[in-house]
Order: sequence, then structure tokens, then C-alpha cells
Amino acid sequence: MFDIEGTRQTARQRALRFTPDLPAAQRRLNEICAPGYTGRKRGEVVRTCTTILQAHTHQWIGTFSGASGAGNGDYRGELRQAVKMISGYVKAQSLPLSRAVVRLDGQYGNGVIVADLAGLSYVIRGKDYSLLDFPEIQAKLSLPPDQQTIHPETGTSRALFDCPDVLLTPAGPRTRAIVATHPAAEAEAKVGTTRGEVVYEVFYTALPGEAFTPADVVDLYLHRGAFECVLSDEDQEQDPDRWCSRTAWGQEFWQILAQWVWNAPPGNWGMHSIPCPCARRNLLPHQWVSLRRRRLIRSIDPPS
Repeated sequence: MFDIEGTRQTARQRALRFTPDLPAAQRRLNEICAPGYTGRKRGEVVRTCTTILQAHTHQWIGTFSGASGAGNGDYRGELRQAVKMISGYVKAQSLPLSRAVVRLDGQYGNGVIVADLAGLSYVIRGKDYSLLDFPEIQAKLSLPPDQQTIHPETGTSRALFDCPDVLLTPAGPRTRAIVATHPAAEAEAKVGTTRGEVVYEVFYTALPGEAFTPADVVDLYLHRGAFECVLSDEDQEQDPDRWCSRTAWGQEFWQILAQWVWNAPPGNWGMHSIPCPCARRNLLPHQWVSLRRRRLIRSIDPPS
């Protein structure tokens, strides 16, 4: 299971004075940011970042800091790069590519990007809600739901409608779509679209219906990815999303270095206590020697 997360943040910049006796203003973030949609946050430019997480080991395997296209970025180009990295990772583990499942958020939630996944299985939260107006979707929604699911933390009850063969675009691919509905609350729903008293969410997947029920697919997206939990832990321990370089390549180097440091403890130390052959990482001989030396020094030298 792999999580691909694309983020876009507003870059706030200090206000500069414009007077005839001062030189033309030059922004420090010009190279790594670009004009873009800033939403409701105040700012003049935006910056992007795409990261790849191996879900069950919580290891980062890639990052792209908008170097291919500052600001709005090239999210489809970065997605193709991510697919190459995932394919190489799976091949190195001697596993067939069909075993890999990619989880994508709403930034990629349209039918166009399915062609960029190169045959990988996927679970995507859709953002094109015009799909709900399709006759086959409307016919499905008029029937009783295929399944009901309850979120274990929020208690939200969702009715799930499984549409096994939906044409995403007129000339594009066909995919399995799952529509999840739940009653609207007083506060506006942050995810999905509200029509009347019902909130609709759309998920696309290439996972077969005979192996994965609609509840399996929705749970796989909402729970097992655990991407947001890792992002929260990473922000508390390292804060690698802080932009500390004026160049895109410098920022990308900073994030790669931060991810190497993050991956080192579970790769070399934490997994040693887990009796699972697939998760075990063995120390190299020189690492054991270095470890013994440090322990010996600590046992000889009294604390100052």
C-alpha cells in the first residue's frame, strides 16, 4: 500500500515598500513559488510538494518539491515519477506489480490521471461530482445501498453504492466507482458535495468487486493508509515541510535528507525487535562494530 500526497500551500511574504529611491523589489521565494489559486488564505504565490509513503512500514520513498514546476507544479509529471519509484520498490522486493495499491487524494481525483498509473491498482477520492448526474449513477442511487459502514472514530454512518463500470470521460477509461452518502450536519461538510440534506462522496478504484467489497475500498482509503498520522508525527519530530531554501533543488535536498533520517530508525533499530522476517533489517558488520565501541566507551568513561 502506497500513499501519494500532493500538497499546495500559500507562501506568505513580508510586505515591501515601493518608493522611487529604493531598488526594485525582489522576492526570495520567486524561484520556488508561482502565482496560483490561494483559496481563502492571504498570500500572493503558492508552492507545491508531492511525497510517497510506504504505508505499513511508514517509510518515505520519494519526494518532489515542485522542482519540475514551481508553484502550481506539474502534478501529473510528479505522479508519473512516483509510479516509476513505486514500480522499482516493488521489483526490489521481488513482488509482482499487481500486489501494489496506490492511494491518492482529491488533487488527483479525476479520470484523466488513471492513464498515468501504468496498470497499478488504485483507490482515489474523486473530485468530479458531475459524475453523480450520470443516468447509471442516478439509477443506482435510487436503489437500496449495497452496504452500510460506520467510521470507528467519528461514528459517521455511510451508505455505499457500488457502480462496477463507469465511463469517467467521454474518451477515457472505465472504472469502478463507489458513492458514499451520509446525512448532512449543521456545519458545512469539508469533504464531498452536499445536495439537499445528503452529503455525497465519490471513490474510484481498480480493485475487483469479487475480492474487495465497497466497505473494504472505503475503509482502505479512510483508515489503513494512515498518511495523515505519519504527517502529524513527522511535523512534530522534524517539521520537514518548512521551506528553508530559496531554490527548489535546495528544498528538495532538505526534504530527502529529512526522510532519510526518518527512515533510518525503523530500518536499522526499531525493526530489530519485531520477529517478522519481512520487516527485519540486519545491521552491517561495521555498524555492529561501531555500536560495540560506543557502548564500550560509555561503560569506561564516567559521566561528567
